[in-house]
Amino acid sequence: MSTTNLIVAGVGGQGVILAAEILGNAAIKENFDVVISEVHGMAQRGGAVVSHVRIGRKVYSPTVVEGLADAILGFEPVEVLRSLRYASDRTKIVTSKRCVIPPSVSIGLAEYPSLEQIVGMYHRFTQHITLIDALRLAEEAGSARTQNIVLVGALAATRVLPFKNDTLKACIQERVPRKYLEANLKAFDLGYAEASC
Repeated sequence: MSTTNLIVAGVGGQGVILAAEILGNAAIKENFDVVISEVHGMAQRGGAVVSHVRIGRKVYSPTVVEGLADAILGFEPVEVLRSLRYASDRTKIVTSKRCVIPPSVSIGLAEYPSLEQIVGMYHRFTQHITLIDALRLAEEAGSARTQNIVLVGALAATRVLPFKNDTLKACIQERVPRKYLEANLKAFDLGYAEASC
């Protein structure tokens, strides 16, 4: 089996690192070698956060080579733009539609492109694009804070991951506090169903 290369991109406070850990733990449970590396500016709210997740029988390098990502999981549309150098025409992009407007835009020092413009830029690299209303689905699951798990479920629906959904759900159960578990498992299922349509 070749290595599965994933980029998880978003901003601080969105649960990017937790999502990457769940993906990595699922790989370990199914006896894969996995390396996760994090690249972030401010890991606080609003700062860019990117995790590289590499899964295979034997993984040597901690980061994805440019142009070799199997999937980019985006928690914020512009953060996916920043990661497009890892994409090729076979890369699957799964991203939230919800934009997080940075302070520079709020105070008028920069402009934020429209979602249509952003997706147009994705199309320069790949046609495999899934846009998810993660906030709506998370609220339907019972908590807006489950948007990251909605997106993990949507990623699972692309069939790019080399492990079973039940393994992912077991890892969610291990990492999420019991009082939020039901909402998170429902969020996974809703994300999976949405991306499977």
